[in-house]
Amino acid sequence: MPPPPAPQKLRLDKLDMKAGRLESGAAYKARMGMVQKDLVRIQQTYQREGRRALIVFEGWDAAGKGGCIRRLTEPLDARRFHVWPIGAPKPEEQGRHYLYRFWMRLPVPGAIAVFDRSWYGRVLVERVEGFADAAAWKRAYNEINEFERTLIDDGVRIVKLFLHITPEEQLSRFRDRLTDPSKQWKINEEDLRNRQRWDDYVVAVEDMFDRTSTRLAPWHLIPANCKETARVIALETIAGTLRAGITVTPPPIDPKVRELAGEVLGIHFAPTGKEPG
Repeated sequence: MPPPPAPQKLRLDKLDMKAGRLESGAAYKARMGMVQKDLVRIQQTYQREGRRALIVFEGWDAAGKGGCIRRLTEPLDARRFHVWPIGAPKPEEQGRHYLYRFWMRLPVPGAIAVFDRSWYGRVLVERVEGFADAAAWKRAYNEINEFERTLIDDGVRIVKLFLHITPEEQLSRFRDRLTDPSKQWKINEEDLRNRQRWDDYVVAVEDMFDRTSTRLAPWHLIPANCKETARVIALETIAGTLRAGITVTPPPIDPKVRELAGEVLGIHFAPTGKEPG
């Protein structure tokens, strides 16, 4: 029997940027509404059962990570998730292992943690910009895989998304930000410098895919030239991954609560416990 085919490598220039493109605003609203309702049920299940999840957003500057995160979190119970925007390490984090600050931000039972950029900075910006030497960022691939494997073995569900836009689309969004006073805060010198090293980042991103897209924690490459399409695909990917193998149907009402509701409130339930009589 011939060996199984090697898994297809993720390559940015092979991604169909029109894949899943929505034909109308109505289609966007319908699918967004459905997936947000699904995410509410998923969050309630994770809270009820004490499950934990990590959602990692990586991607180009101006790729729409913030917009995806807003649509992800807006229907959820804010008490049971936390969004961590990741930038340069703080003074008290410098000099420690780079994973230290991420260990400190892991979700508690029943909660979901969302990372707007992540530990992958070690093999992306720190690699390209020279903030980590070659020995450090090459070593990081195994460290990251072991970090994620440890979390998965401990019951954490991990979703990793990379939002990809073309250089032309990024330029258009940069121009929009620079000319709109309400968006100028979104762009800084680092964004412009990073664009000058686009090809170097492509190499780093694809190396990251090759070395850290594992069976248990694969990378999901999202075409993001269309913001609405990217948001829907990203949220549907998250929902599908978090829901896999889990029953999200709400459990029946507690028999003690049902009995007390009859005594105190005069509300009586049918034998199935689904509807008050």
